[in-house]
Amino acid sequence: MAAVATDTGLNARHLACMRNDRNLFEQLSFRLGCGQALILEGRNGSGKTSLLRILCGMRQPDDGRLHWDGEDIFRLGPEYHAQIAYVGHRDGVKQDLSAGENLRLARGLGAPNPAFSIEAALDRVELWEHEDVLARNLSAGQQRRLALARLLVTRAKLWILDEPFTSLDSHGIDIVESLFANHLAGGGMLAVTSHHPVSLNDADIIRINLST
Repeated sequence: MAAVATDTGLNARHLACMRNDRNLFEQLSFRLGCGQALILEGRNGSGKTSLLRILCGMRQPDDGRLHWDGEDIFRLGPEYHAQIAYVGHRDGVKQDLSAGENLRLARGLGAPNPAFSIEAALDRVELWEHEDVLARNLSAGQQRRLALARLLVTRAKLWILDEPFTSLDSHGIDIVESLFANHLAGGGMLAVTSHHPVSLNDADIIRINLST
């Protein structure tokens, strides 16, 4: 595994998380740098989603610290949030907006990525013919691809994804894995949990099993 500078990227130190008086994990440490993927494994209820919420800054860890480029993420606040993009196990698309409008909304809420127009992002997830179709009229797999296309229209460096392959067929999974590979090749970072094996050939992968 390539060395990562201690003051860059995402650095977790001795994280702990409790739920209903039960210790999900403790003393969890890792460092995620440019071009690296963190894959979280473990049985249901082991704390995978809770950890992703901590990485997003959506909840505080019960112990430990989480730094971005040497600064506490909870002190950075919006400055850190501008560096991340989160897609949960629910799509989170606006049903009464078209596919194109959903991506325009996502672009407006973040720092626009000049490398991808709305049309190019839709084309990348093979929804080029659905720009004006309301999200509610897309299939479950199409809605999932639309949710993931939001990753392309902003310049977020760290993608945080909870079960990204939900509702996708094998071709859809191939599309999404290629998005991941390209993001990592461009120096991006990835934190993902999935019941489906994640294929990232030649990627620098950190695996953490929360069930052990």
